[in-house]
Parts: sequence; C-alpha cells; structure tokens
Amino acid sequence: MSQRTKAEVSLVMITAIWGATFTVVKEALLDAAPLPFLAIRFIFAGLLLLAILWRGRVERAALLPSCILGVFLFGGFLFQTWGLMYTTPSKSAFLTGFGVILVPVIMIFCGVRMRFANLAGGALGLCGIYFLVAPSHMAAVNRGDILTLAGAVFFAVHIVFVGIYTRRYSFIHLVPVQILVVGLLSLATLPLTRDRTLHWTGSLLMAILVTAVLATGVAFSVQNWAQQYTPAAHAALIFALEPVFAAISSRLAFGERLGGRVLVGSALILLGMVISEIWGGSGPSPVNG
Repeated sequence: MSQRTKAEVSLVMITAIWGATFTVVKEALLDAAPLPFLAIRFIFAGLLLLAILWRGRVERAALLPSCILGVFLFGGFLFQTWGLMYTTPSKSAFLTGFGVILVPVIMIFCGVRMRFANLAGGALGLCGIYFLVAPSHMAAVNRGDILTLAGAVFFAVHIVFVGIYTRRYSFIHLVPVQILVVGLLSLATLPLTRDRTLHWTGSLLMAILVTAVLATGVAFSVQNWAQQYTPAAHAALIFALEPVFAAISSRLAFGERLGGRVLVGSALILLGMVISEIWGGSGPSPVNG
C-alpha cells in the first residue's frame, strides 16, 4: 500500500469519526452552549497533544504556521456556529460543504495548476452533499447563510494551508498549537456571546472526552499527517463524506431511515472521489517524509 493510499484511507477514517460524533455533539449542546463547548474541547485536546507530541521539544519555526492554521480553523467553527443561529442545520451542512469546490478554486488563485477532474470531482461532491442534506428554501438567503459560507471559506483555506505547511514542518509540531489556538480564541470570544450555558453532566463530560480525544486530537493529527501525501482538493472531497457517516450514525443511534437521497448523494460523492483520484493528478511530495 502506497503512502498516498494509506493517507487517504486515514482521511476516510477520521471523516467517519467526525460524522459519527455529530450525534455526540448534538447531545452535548443540550448541556452547553457552542462556544463554551468548543473552548473546553479544544483547550483540553491542545494541552493533551502538547504533552504527548511535543514532550518539551518545540520547533520555533513552526509556531507561526501553527497559529495561522489555528486562526483559520477557529474562523471556520466560529462562523459556522454563528450562522446556525439564523439558518437551518441542513443549509448549514450544505454551505459548509462548499469547501469541496472552494479548495481547488483557492489553489488556482495561489498559482497551483488544477486539472478539470479536480473541479469536476468537487462539483459532484457538492451535488452529493445537496442530496444528502436536502436544504430547503435555498433561494431565500439570510444572514446565517452568509456567515456559514464565510465559515466554509475559512475551512477551505485551512485545508489548503495544511497541505502547504505539512510539506515544510512535521505534523507533530503543527498540531498542538493549532488546536490550542482554537480553544483559546473560543475562550476569548465568550464575552461576545449571550449564551454561555454550561451544565456539568455525565453526558457532557463523556462528549468532551470523546470529541477532544478522537474528533480533535486524533483526527486533526491524522489530517495534518495525511495531507503530506494527498492533494488538498482530494482531501476536501474525502471530507465531503462526513454527512454520509453522520447519516449512518443517526441510523444506528436513533433509527433514522436512510432514504434514496442518502444513497444518491453518497454515490455522487464517491464518483467525484474516483474521478479526482484517477484523473486529478499525483499527490504532493512531502519534504519531511
């Protein structure tokens, strides 16, 4: 198995984790407002990663790139959460999914030559997300939609920058500060929000543990490692599978039916991945191996 194949299998696995923990986060938000939850989740994960990955060894050259990644990752979560106050979850999921087409567009503006297959794969992925979440009233654009789209831009830039920085620095030095920055910025913006609900319950503690360790510490470490070996545009397309895994986890947890739209959407995303994989060009060559 090639390094690129291992990397892409790993990206699928962490996307499955993100999709599966969707129900965990949904339950956690019954006991905590979004920003307090994000602050605790990311600060805990960041401190854990500092202890495990760094072990007292700091690569100062990687501090600025780590902070930049953390700012864009925080921007994605902030605008997505802010937008959810004014728009529906289905529209939020669809607009966030714009990252699959935004990533190759951003890369073109950065001077990277993209093949038509990358854009076609991204377009198919976006269509697949539409079928998966079936957002209603798309013609009626509101403030929440604009905020969510801004969040999608931040997430897309984060994916592009991860692809750039992981070819210069080890993921071991990029991830801890990146995650900690998200938590600290979430904490710093708490005074700007009215809802600071935080009820310490057993289910909330379990949700923090699961999301901080698996969906944050492990998942973002794997993403930063794997993007050394696969193009950012293809990574974004793999992340489009998150609603698929979310639908499967909802089926297992709540008995929700997987209708025809889920099957069609999943098929379109997979088709986009195949097209991008076969005709989208080779992956990057990491400097740090």
